[in-house]
Amino acid sequence: MFRYSLAIGGIFLLLVRPAAAESAWVSDEFEIMLRTGPSTSNAIQLMVSSGTELEVLGRDDEAGFTQVRTQGGTEGWVLTRYLMNEPSAREQLVQLTGQLTDAASEGSSLNSQLAAIRGEYNAAERRIASLEADNARLEQELTDIRRTAANVLAIDSQNEELRQELMDSGIRADTLEQQNRELTSQTRRYWFMTGALVLVVGIILGLWLPRIRWQRRSRYDRF
Repeated sequence: MFRYSLAIGGIFLLLVRPAAAESAWVSDEFEIMLRTGPSTSNAIQLMVSSGTELEVLGRDDEAGFTQVRTQGGTEGWVLTRYLMNEPSAREQLVQLTGQLTDAASEGSSLNSQLAAIRGEYNAAERRIASLEADNARLEQELTDIRRTAANVLAIDSQNEELRQELMDSGIRADTLEQQNRELTSQTRRYWFMTGALVLVVGIILGLWLPRIRWQRRSRYDRF
């Protein structure tokens, strides 16, 4: 009877934690980032694995971050939605499995406790199944986000190419406009020179034709 009391007392101590400091555990199936401040723009200090117990130092509900301290003494900020108020289902499953083994060794007098532990074990398995479903959903959301980001990058690249083509078109248009101005200027000079030439030829003809006529009259007068 004394051994049974010790076993029950040991299990009770495992299940009950002191309330001196609030604790939080990293949610199952995640590896989260411990940052220097309550923002995703702050630097990452380290990655915290699933099931890690953290000491809560403060909360920033507006930013959605919680200030914590690791068992190694590192302080930082993590996203509140990735924390739980109790160990992850996998950690509980390991603990409950150990309790189940200890209880089975104590004999038939602990069958009622064994049944309760089995119930908790089944509940933990259901919790794991639920978390695995949530994890699959989150992975799908992450895939969608990555696909959207890739599309945004592709659009930015296309926009950059179009801007470059527009700049090249503008340069070509300026070049053609300059060539057109030069051609127009050359055409004006050509017509100016042509008009001047016609004027000079007209003046020469005006001076030369009367002289030819006078020479012809002089020849006729001799006869």
